[in-house]
Amino acid sequence: MRRALAAALPLAGLLAGAGPAAAAERLIAALSEHRVLITSSYTGVQLMLFGSVERDAGSQLRKGPYDIVATVTGPHETLRARSKSRVLGIWMNTQARTFVDVPAYLAVLATAPLDVITSAENQRHLQVGLTHTPLPELIHNDVGVVANDPFQGELIRLMRERGLYSQEPHAVTFLTPTLFRAAIKLPADVPTGHYRVDVKLFAEGNLLARTDSTFDIVKVGFEQFVVNAAHQYGLLYGIATALMALLTGWIASVTFRRD
Repeated sequence: MRRALAAALPLAGLLAGAGPAAAAERLIAALSEHRVLITSSYTGVQLMLFGSVERDAGSQLRKGPYDIVATVTGPHETLRARSKSRVLGIWMNTQARTFVDVPAYLAVLATAPLDVITSAENQRHLQVGLTHTPLPELIHNDVGVVANDPFQGELIRLMRERGLYSQEPHAVTFLTPTLFRAAIKLPADVPTGHYRVDVKLFAEGNLLARTDSTFDIVKVGFEQFVVNAAHQYGLLYGIATALMALLTGWIASVTFRRD
C-alpha cells in the first residue's frame, strides 16, 4: 500500500506540472506630460495616456478582448452642496451638505460601459465609476459615506456641468490587441495640484492588473507671483493693493475732472 502511494505521488506531480501556466498580464501606462503649466492664456488642454499589456505564455490562451478603466483624480478639497426651495414665495437655500476630502477633479475613462466591463459588485468593491467613488460627508461632526444620498447625485451633476467630473465609456481605444490610448481632458478652470491616474485592466469581467501614474498642474507667470505674494507677504500685499486703489482713483478723478 505504501509503495503504491509513493508511486502515485510523483505521477500526480507530473500531471500537475503538465497543465498550462497560470495566465498573467502586466500593465504598463505612461502620460504625454507630467507637468501642466497654467498661464493667463490657458483655456484647457488634453493629456494623452498611453499603455500596453504585456502577455506571458499562459495569457496567450485568453480568447476574449481586454478592457481598460482609467480613473483620474485631482486634488482633494472640501465642497458644499446646497438645496433651494421656495419659502414665502422666495427661493432660498434651505438644506446643505458638506463633502470632506473629495476629488476636485474626477474623470473615468473606459473602453466600454462599466456594466459591460465588469459586474456591479466588482464596481462597488473596486470603487469604479462616478457613482461608486466614495464622497464622505460631514454629518453631526462625523465624517462618513451616506448611501443613496440625493446630495451626492446633485454634487456629481453640478461638477459634471462644470466639466470637472466626467465618465466616458468609449474614451479608451485599443490600437492593437495590447496597445491602448486615451485623452484626458482638463478644462479651463481645472484646479491646480497633484493628480493621480489609476489604470485597471479587465478581461471577462475580472480584474487582471493595475498600475498608476501621476502629474501636476501648476500656475506660472504674473498670476502665480500675485498669489504667492498674497500668501507670503500678506501685510505688504494689502498695503500695496490699497495704494494702487488710491492711485487709480486719483488718476480717474484727474482725467475726468470737469473744470
